[in-house]
Amino acid sequence: MYQWRLLGFSPGDPYWNMAVDEAILESCRTGITPNTLRIYTWQPSAVSIGRHQAIREEVDLDIADNLGINVVRRISGGGAVFHDCHGEVTYSIVVNEKLVSEVSGPTVFFRLAQGISLALSKFGLPSEEEKIHCPSIFVGRKKISGNAQARKDGMILQHGTILLSYDPEIMYSVLKVKEGRTKRKMVQSVFQHVTTLERELGYIPKQETVAEYLVEGFQKSLGIVLKEETPSEGEMVLATKLREEKYLSPKWTFKY
Repeated sequence: MYQWRLLGFSPGDPYWNMAVDEAILESCRTGITPNTLRIYTWQPSAVSIGRHQAIREEVDLDIADNLGINVVRRISGGGAVFHDCHGEVTYSIVVNEKLVSEVSGPTVFFRLAQGISLALSKFGLPSEEEKIHCPSIFVGRKKISGNAQARKDGMILQHGTILLSYDPEIMYSVLKVKEGRTKRKMVQSVFQHVTTLERELGYIPKQETVAEYLVEGFQKSLGIVLKEETPSEGEMVLATKLREEKYLSPKWTFKY
């Protein structure tokens, strides 16, 4: 039987968040710790870019700096994402791929993301799965959750968000508008194609409530019992090292 643990809801700076995700992946990969679900938020707001993206093509670094928005490169794939410190809750799950060995490709994303759909159902929101740019969860034909993945030696790291609220004006001040588009059109596109819990419910639920529903959803979808713990001493040491030597390093951030 596969054991599971929960690293409870907590905020973290963007470099720390990505360092902890990678440290957990390494710890689980070597068998030191069990499969792990972690729930967190971002303090301050940030942009995370995919592992292979060219940062200067995706982010207006001057505006990000002026607004106090951090920029960090993920080890997972996918596109650039704006993370509002008050407007989302992020999950990460590290699991042995043997648990999802019966499926492949995007289906693996959705097998792991069923917990998100169950969390949304606690708010009375039906959802559906689609792959547009990234494997995503939609409510009312609008995207509410995007997900990305990295794999190493039989382990899967998947992380993603649930949007509580958003400000497309800030989003597309920091994220660069693609050639042939205008900021105005991109903002309109966000309103047309992306939704939030605020838009669907008429209010912004507490981040703690969303975190609680995610935990319940993942337990139900995966048929597991999560035991709440804190990161191991080894994970904390490795995360600190990764934050300082990798995620804060221009060599990693400006890799492309």
